Amino acid sequence: MTQISAAITAVGGFVPEYRLTNAILETMVDTNDEWIRTRTGVEERRILKEPGKGSSDMAVPAIQEILKKKNMAATEIDCIICATVTPDMVFPATANVIGDKLGATNAFGFDVGAACSGFLYALTTGAAFIESGRYKNVVVVGVDKMSSIIDYTDRATCIIFGDGAGAVLLQTNEEGLGIRDSILKSDGQGRHYLHMKAGGSVRPATVETVMAKEHFVYQEGQAVFKFAVKGMADVSAELLERNGLTADDIAWLVPHQANLRIIDATANRMGLPKEKVMINIQKYGNTTAATLPLCIWDWQDQLKKGDNIVLAAFGGGFTWGATWIKWAI
Repeated sequence: MTQISAAITAVGGFVPEYRLTNAILETMVDTNDEWIRTRTGVEERRILKEPGKGSSDMAVPAIQEILKKKNMAATEIDCIICATVTPDMVFPATANVIGDKLGATNAFGFDVGAACSGFLYALTTGAAFIESGRYKNVVVVGVDKMSSIIDYTDRATCIIFGDGAGAVLLQTNEEGLGIRDSILKSDGQGRHYLHMKAGGSVRPATVETVMAKEHFVYQEGQAVFKFAVKGMADVSAELLERNGLTADDIAWLVPHQANLRIIDATANRMGLPKEKVMINIQKYGNTTAATLPLCIWDWQDQLKKGDNIVLAAFGGGFTWGATWIKWAI
């Protein structure tokens, strides 16, 4: 009996038009272009400025691009998994809102909240649905409107994050292509270093929490950097070793776009030259759950059928992981 695997058969992406450049940030907060570029690699980030627009409004055009490429109707989608930490609202799930706006009336959907690793978690979950044989068309979308939870007077965080969405379609494959293996990890002790203080059930929103700016991203940069470098690099190396792969076997590393120094450390640990590493942090900043699919979206024309690709991420929680894909398009 032929083994079914889950393969990415189409990619879509969306970024807002407005570019928040380092030069503009210099007028908003005590920072400068050279400091930002040398420490993060970010030159500009896209911001969704239209009032009343949220994460679903970026996810929908990303998925519509996929439907157009595949000549599919939204009603053919079986499941929508949305990775996000900036849902349109606390409930219902943003995946449900996306399905309604698409007209995906036959799809069930849910959100995955694993911060910057969310897309990897959602991708692995979606692959399991395909591998079960019960579903044929699963859409996985990573989307975040980080500008909605960023304090633009906090130079430690406002220089890093941007808004965007990236989506993939998972379908069955019987050629041995697609998602081959994933290693996913988490450690809740990391919540102390990267979190949002208020807005959850422990500390619900009050006038006091809003005035204290507790509904914005809180990050202890040095601690997160230390864990991220080790986490992303180690799990990527572990994935290669577990599958008998070497750096020569890998066509592309798709790293979470958190910080250029973290990306470089991960590539070095895997023995990969920079020419094999997808980097677009200079254009979009850290779009959290959207960084990995946006990289694939940017590079899709350079990918060849059968290419070995490693996706790696690290995020708040802490969450981290790596996934090996044999490209199927």
